[in-house]
Amino acid sequence: MATHIHILGISGSLRRGSFNTALLRNAQAMLPEGASLEIADLSGIPLFNQDDEHAPPEAVVALKAKIAGADALLFAVPEYNHSIPGVLKNAIDWASRPVADQPFSGKPAAVMGAGGRFGTARAQLHFRQIAACLNMLLLPKPELMIPSAQQKFDADGALTDPEAREQLKALVDALVAWARKLR
Repeated sequence: MATHIHILGISGSLRRGSFNTALLRNAQAMLPEGASLEIADLSGIPLFNQDDEHAPPEAVVALKAKIAGADALLFAVPEYNHSIPGVLKNAIDWASRPVADQPFSGKPAAVMGAGGRFGTARAQLHFRQIAACLNMLLLPKPELMIPSAQQKFDADGALTDPEAREQLKALVDALVAWARKLR
């Protein structure tokens, strides 16, 4: 039997009706056998202050432990002003400090996003730069950028677009295979 893969999903949105958080919930339902996906909650993480990096708040300690304990990471990245949202950058800044104690290095990861006209393409490009800096092992393909998200999810957050569902399934399967390969 294949090794169980535990994925930590991280959404860059705190919004209750977030399409990106919904994308993670949809991914949970599409996991291949032998995989699980837990969604992290970034809502309790305060603004990063380097003065506190050696004694981080409990919410940061908990997030770092979840990242360290995961076999892979799945980031759902909204696009705000052509980049990643501040809440996601803030959480990454906290988790990556101090540098000697950051849990991202060598961690298999994938990025996806649901948004407007360009489907988070620009935000994902910026995210890929951050991931490379932190030595994450980012899955190069397939990519998932869902444009016009408001037309592809129902009121309950279910992804209803058949092509987008197929692409999400392919991404999740590829991430699990990537994590197993890199183990």
